[in-house]
Amino acid sequence: MALDSTPATKPAPAPRKARGEGQWALGHREPLNPNERIKKDDNPLNVRARIENIYAHTGFAGIDPQDLRGRFRWWGLYTQRKAGIDGGRTAVLEPHELEDEYFMLRVRVDGGALNLAQLRTIAEISTEFGRDTADITDRQNIQLHWIRVEDVPEIWRRLEAVGLQTTEACGDCPRVVLGSPVAGVSTEEVVDPTPAIDEILERYVGDPRYSNLPRKFKTSISWLADTPYEVNDISLLGVEHPVHGPGFDLWVGGGLSTNPRLAERLGVWVPLEEIPDVWEAVVGLYRDYGYRRLRTRARLKFLLADWGVAKFREILEKEYLGRALLDGPSADLPGKPIDHIGVHKQTDGRNYVGAAPVVGRSSGTQLSGLADLAAAHDSDRVRLTPYQKLLVLDVADDKVESLVEGLRGIGLEARPSAWRRGTMACTGIEYCKLAIVETKARGEELVARLEEQLRDFDTDISIHINGCPNACARTQVADIGLKGMLVMNSHGEQVEGFQVHLGGGLGMAQGQTAGFGRKLRGLKATAEELPGYVERLARNYLAGRGDGESFADWVIRADEELLR
Repeated sequence: MALDSTPATKPAPAPRKARGEGQWALGHREPLNPNERIKKDDNPLNVRARIENIYAHTGFAGIDPQDLRGRFRWWGLYTQRKAGIDGGRTAVLEPHELEDEYFMLRVRVDGGALNLAQLRTIAEISTEFGRDTADITDRQNIQLHWIRVEDVPEIWRRLEAVGLQTTEACGDCPRVVLGSPVAGVSTEEVVDPTPAIDEILERYVGDPRYSNLPRKFKTSISWLADTPYEVNDISLLGVEHPVHGPGFDLWVGGGLSTNPRLAERLGVWVPLEEIPDVWEAVVGLYRDYGYRRLRTRARLKFLLADWGVAKFREILEKEYLGRALLDGPSADLPGKPIDHIGVHKQTDGRNYVGAAPVVGRSSGTQLSGLADLAAAHDSDRVRLTPYQKLLVLDVADDKVESLVEGLRGIGLEARPSAWRRGTMACTGIEYCKLAIVETKARGEELVARLEEQLRDFDTDISIHINGCPNACARTQVADIGLKGMLVMNSHGEQVEGFQVHLGGGLGMAQGQTAGFGRKLRGLKATAEELPGYVERLARNYLAGRGDGESFADWVIRADEELLR
């Protein structure tokens, strides 16, 4: 009998189950990465009691490591970088080797709004506890340095006595809410969204339901296009509906860092009174569906990229709002970008004056002087911008020039050069444990050089300097974005330098297209070469631009050798 040589058919393998992304709504709660375990073990908001009752008495040495490098952030506290550790060791040292026994303390200034009592309190804390440090961030916060844990309870007492807080200024939670620094006084504003911002703060900041998000959550709410609305997790931008009148256009899923992505419109119209509920719904969706397995994919932008706008809107409406949102038009953008620097009229006939420090670097002494100047000119309101600048509101016509001169006297320029006006820098290696290079001092040197060599430069240009790839200074959306890294100089030595991004920008005005610009292969500059490189690049632009051509448009068409 012949044997059948046909091989037996093997059963098809069972389809591999898709790996979970740590989405709570789908039941994916294990395994936990270290950050998720810290949050599961104890709600980070609870660490305040330990700071006040234990650590302020035991000092730095008594702080539990999970609190120190995890939960402290929910109260605005990061350990700062130990002095003398160069950028080459940033990625190789353990956290305890990088950190000093002092803290950066971030003070929330939601909407950028400060009265003089608040400004003076920050200034006093800076000079008494922070070695006179006080940097204005591009998120409208104030950051203090050299803070000891022993002093934190007293600092909180003073801040909260004037209505300020550090609650959720950092951490995997809703961070500061960006807002227009001229909300309520702008002649171009139709609806002031400040009541919605205030309601969000009162209802949700510090709420345990939203204190454990997959990662940070950034918000912008403004009628005007004067905040970088395209790089936030959620943004609401003023718009006129042809039927329903003034309201807000909803954008979601923006963020930069090492995987930049611009926010997208959901195509809906949100009236002022519904903003807090819609905001809560988006946060809740992110909490439940956001990716928690990998920190590198934990931002809302990754979920939106996978789902798309249509699915995101469907889940938001059906599962979190319980109703459909109204379709809405896109917002009209201004004729040119708004930064509020200079003298501008308010709706009441008075003026606001916008002034620029250099790369956001300030001090308690300067802020105290600012408070004195504002008071002497009958103003009780100061505002911070998302571009590391500040404003004094409510200035009478006959007091404007006196204020402008007074601001100049304390290092704040209301009629700055294009270079001072357009340059921002992150914290950098001076204090930040993630940084590779110095930023603030480099920025100051760069501005000084360009003001000397190109004093009459006649157009706005943005230069954003970052100490690492994380893009805290929004490097990818600047005319000239500088990402800190170590490079080889002409002698073959490894030194501080920058990778250069050119022609990036956001859609902040009519005719502007948002994008991340050009990154030419091998285009890097040492820190020493940087001022000369930027000067040469600016001169090439001036020589080669067309009539009215922006720097970003010129970069797109310029020959590569003109960009090097």
